[in-house]
Amino acid sequence: MTIFERYLTVWVALCIIAGAILGYLFPNLFQVLASLEIAQVNLPVAVLIWLMIIPMLTKIDFGALHQVKEHWRGIGVTLFVNWAVKPFSMAALGWFFIGYLFRPYLPEDQIQSYIAGLIILAAAPCTAMVFVWSNLSNGEPHFTLSQVALNDTIMVFAFAPIVGLLLGISSIIVPWETLLLSVGLYIIVPVILAQYLRRYLLRKGGEEQLQKTLAVMSSFSIVALLATIILLFGFQGGQIIQQPIVIVLLAIPILLQVYFNSGLAYLLSRRFGVAHCVAAPAALIGASNFFELAVATAISLFGIHSGAALATVVGVLVEVPVMLTVVKIVNRTKFWYEEGGAVKKVFDSN
Repeated sequence: MTIFERYLTVWVALCIIAGAILGYLFPNLFQVLASLEIAQVNLPVAVLIWLMIIPMLTKIDFGALHQVKEHWRGIGVTLFVNWAVKPFSMAALGWFFIGYLFRPYLPEDQIQSYIAGLIILAAAPCTAMVFVWSNLSNGEPHFTLSQVALNDTIMVFAFAPIVGLLLGISSIIVPWETLLLSVGLYIIVPVILAQYLRRYLLRKGGEEQLQKTLAVMSSFSIVALLATIILLFGFQGGQIIQQPIVIVLLAIPILLQVYFNSGLAYLLSRRFGVAHCVAAPAALIGASNFFELAVATAISLFGIHSGAALATVVGVLVEVPVMLTVVKIVNRTKFWYEEGGAVKKVFDSN
């Protein structure tokens, strides 16, 4: 991990504080930035989110999809958790904690928006950061690559229907045109551009050129993420300073869903005899979120000042420390995992 990645939570926390203070001190400036919209898409935020997403998608080799059959048990577990469990478990946690248990402590007019943000966050499986988690847990790299490529392919078609379904169940009006616009703007177009860039770099200088460019782009990606957080919290500076407890309360269901889904994926992998080097990244992929896409979608659907946008940004705040604890757990329980009868397999990358 680079110093940016290792201390991402620290940078995020500092940017949250800076954004909230700046938004409180200079509300007119952030009102001007918030007004720069086309078709409900804020232009400054859209540019920053593209700078976040495209470098991450450039890392994905969709040619790895043919390797899915080599790790079909691990793939099956992760697909089940990512698409059949995680969005729905997050919706249930959101309804219980935000809609019921914490309701008296939250602004009433934002309750449904907070729940929507949590649902959007859970409906997008993580992409690039998964490679970091997999590496830290000695995960099988071909499994991680093929799983991420498959998830991104499914996301093009499944993200909008799942979000629309769960928001509909929550009695939240879904602006379908805006949702489909978000899918096109923040999934389809970036995937096309990223894959074109990937192929261009490989033709120009091979794998070495690709890795050098990705190293530079990754730094820009994280800087763009931090700038986006400053903007988002600047737009909501007054509300956050007046009600800081909102951040803590939103973090609780996010934490619970990460541990629940990672634990479920890990135990299912053990039950089906998946090798630990596949089960570890399966647990991590099953729990983490593509928060860049979630932030963009929440802003497009509900606006920059919405509780939904705030909820997705809280997901950024808790992502790194929580996932690092999951990495620690799967590493420390390797002996217990293999003692249970899981067949350890070593895959030859050649």
